[in-house]
Amino acid sequence: MSSPKPRVKKTPPPRTPLNTDRVVRAAIALADKEGIDSLNMRELAQALNVVPMAIYKHVANKEELLDAMVDVIVSEIDPPNLDVVWKEGVRQRILSAREALLRHPWVPRVIETRTHASLIVLDYMNSLTGIFRSGGFTVDLTHHVMHALGSRMWGFMQEVFPTETQPDVSPQELQKMFDQLAQRFPYLIEMAQSKPHDKSTGNLQGCDDQFEFEFALDALLERFEQLHTQGWSSFAPKGPKNRSLETLAREKKVKK
Repeated sequence: MSSPKPRVKKTPPPRTPLNTDRVVRAAIALADKEGIDSLNMRELAQALNVVPMAIYKHVANKEELLDAMVDVIVSEIDPPNLDVVWKEGVRQRILSAREALLRHPWVPRVIETRTHASLIVLDYMNSLTGIFRSGGFTVDLTHHVMHALGSRMWGFMQEVFPTETQPDVSPQELQKMFDQLAQRFPYLIEMAQSKPHDKSTGNLQGCDDQFEFEFALDALLERFEQLHTQGWSSFAPKGPKNRSLETLAREKKVKK
């Protein structure tokens, strides 16, 4: 009778070493799936199959983690296209930033709460500024157009006012509500029921966010180009070149 074979202990597969990149990317995946409010060190540790204290060897606190998360998302933005004119270059860069943010809807809230800019964030802002300067914009005009772009340079814009969820009522009841509201807010209701909005919703929730973003961006770029062509300067006397087109049109009308 042969002796039983000795049991061979199965060696567990080696763990992937924990590093800062793994921690940050796991945090991004968790925020993408559950939302930024669900992100905490305990949940992140469970996702990585480590104890919470292990995470603190790679990020000092949650704020440092959020900074690193923003850096990764900003790194997803396409590099500047040097083969196009400045206007198209700026447009492409900003729309690439918007695509990155649409993949990670929590990013705008985090960007708005940052208290300092990292080197990666500064690299992006510097490259965007460089597109204007390479296009012939003065330092003065570039300074002001960057302010005018504001959060749009990151691919998002602040809504005028949050729109409430549409009530669960029949189309007839909804129309009745609009008719009542129109007595007090005629222009808002007129706009809400206009052609650019989805007739199935009948309200501002039917707006095409991408169209509205590109419309505003193109309007800004068009005006930037006009100011650049006019040789606008914030230091110059308030002569015709520095007046708005609306003001010039109004003055011309008065003269007639």
